[in-house]
Amino acid sequence: QVQLVESGGGLVQAGGSLRLSCAASGRPFSSYGMGWFRQLPGKEREFVASISASAINTYYADSVKGRTTISRDNAKNTVYLQMSSLKPEDTAVYYCAVTPYSGTLTMSLRNYNYWGQGTQVTVSS
Repeated sequence: QVQLVESGGGLVQAGGSLRLSCAASGRPFSSYGMGWFRQLPGKEREFVASISASAINTYYADSVKGRTTISRDNAKNTVYLQMSSLKPEDTAVYYCAVTPYSGTLTMSLRNYNYWGQGTQVTVSS
């Protein structure tokens, strides 16, 4: 079992920045990949970014590429999502999740087996 707790969401103006955090516990953090997804009401959860266990490989959705950085601190069992130049369309609940997969397989939510409870990000225009 893995427990994930997201934090750092909130209300921000368009053009602003936020850093989301996801603290993990329950298994050796450095042995699995991590991802961030987001979901709007009534819409499917969509991929945002993922990072490999070693942090060597990262993947981003086209919609956030260039504005978002995923990183991890294995010593703190935490993965981060730094978002800048935020847009109203970035408004969503953001979830972190654990995956035993690597590479581009980490871009599919079906390949994740543990999820956090989510944190709301609201970007005002």
